[in-house]
Amino acid sequence: MSSEWPLVRLGAVVEIKHGWPFKSEFFSVDANSSELPIVVAIGNFEYSGGFRFGTTLTKRYSDEYPAEYALRPGETLLVMTCQTAGGEILGIPARIPNDGRLYLHNQRLGRVVPKTESVFNDFLYWLFLHPDFNRHLVNSASGTKILHTAPIRIGSFQFRLPPLPEQRGIASVLDALDDRIALLRETNATLEAIAQALFKSWFVDFDPVRAKMQGRAPEGMDEATAALFPDGLEEAELGLVPRGWRLVPFGQLLCHTIGGDWGSDVPDEKNEVRVAIIRGTDIPDLQSGANSRVPVRYTSQKKLATRKLEDGDIVLEVSGGSKDQPTGRALYLTNGLLGQFDCPAEPASFCRLLRPNTKDIGVLLGQHLTYIYAQGKTWEYQNQSTGIANFQTTHFLETELVAIPTDEVLAVFANTVRPLIDRSHLTQIQELATLRDTLLPRLISGQLRLTIESN
Repeated sequence: MSSEWPLVRLGAVVEIKHGWPFKSEFFSVDANSSELPIVVAIGNFEYSGGFRFGTTLTKRYSDEYPAEYALRPGETLLVMTCQTAGGEILGIPARIPNDGRLYLHNQRLGRVVPKTESVFNDFLYWLFLHPDFNRHLVNSASGTKILHTAPIRIGSFQFRLPPLPEQRGIASVLDALDDRIALLRETNATLEAIAQALFKSWFVDFDPVRAKMQGRAPEGMDEATAALFPDGLEEAELGLVPRGWRLVPFGQLLCHTIGGDWGSDVPDEKNEVRVAIIRGTDIPDLQSGANSRVPVRYTSQKKLATRKLEDGDIVLEVSGGSKDQPTGRALYLTNGLLGQFDCPAEPASFCRLLRPNTKDIGVLLGQHLTYIYAQGKTWEYQNQSTGIANFQTTHFLETELVAIPTDEVLAVFANTVRPLIDRSHLTQIQELATLRDTLLPRLISGQLRLTIESN
């Protein structure tokens, strides 16, 4: 039983070290570049543990830095501050990957350094994801809107320490589930990249049209599909488009749009309907196959009637962001994704529901939004007030132009891309994540014991 395991204080077995107080200017670069060491920021932490890197979140330090703040593969970092009172990310860990890049950490992150060989680093990573650890940090933190903790408070956490072989076994089981989830997410990212590549080729670069203009057969398509594309471009109001295509304002391609909802955290006379509320911060998780953080609240039948999300709808983030991350993230909804919830879903109050005129148009608009966000174009539709970035939705709907092809080309595009989206939304990621999150506290507490073979 777990009572056989000694009760220890975390500070007795590890040391938590602050990072370096960076004061020089930072600049954003491609996270895949190896020219400069990456400075790990809180924005790089997944809520479920681990890192998420991207050009809008990752920054690098341009000057000389103390070598002791460089991180080695396998080391663990902990978030020691949180910008919301909910504390969802306070104490979240991430292990430094073994990819050859040099990582640095700042004062808001703690470096976990074992003091003894009686603890296994990978076991500690999973211990830090235990709900009891998060509750301890939130309850002992200071601050209201912004929560802070400190190494001494982190070190006061008490837990049962299994023998080293059992620590390794627990970490091995949970790591195996995490590896499978990571593989599925990589598959989803590949499917998304294929869809985006096709969108860019057909609707941004007009590759099939330009090929025919040069007397070449368009690459990657059969003769019947190639025949659907014109062999010339013509002047439109704001540039060249394939002959017979149109540039249409985004808003004219929607049949319904409305702001989101927040409801109440418990049912009452006004809000009695249970509903999942999709926030802007949930969009990356849902795109990668996780829904565990989507809050469930209560709303009215009247509000739900106009805001209930359906297959083919798009949720657009219209408020939030930061100085490094613009608003305008978007999520294309499918039955596969909506089926992960056991209740209806709505956009949150800082988001907006966009309902395209047709299913085929919806596939195109979803890819269009993904593309312009990745290109940084949504910065053009953002304004800043009282520290909160807001998306200029009306201006966007009136001025953002979408290249609309013939119905035949649109149908081929939608019939090619929609199965890729469906496939990414129907993976086993959520089931595996639920299994992992169910096993985690039981294994860590000793409620569920592993059979460890002796050598």
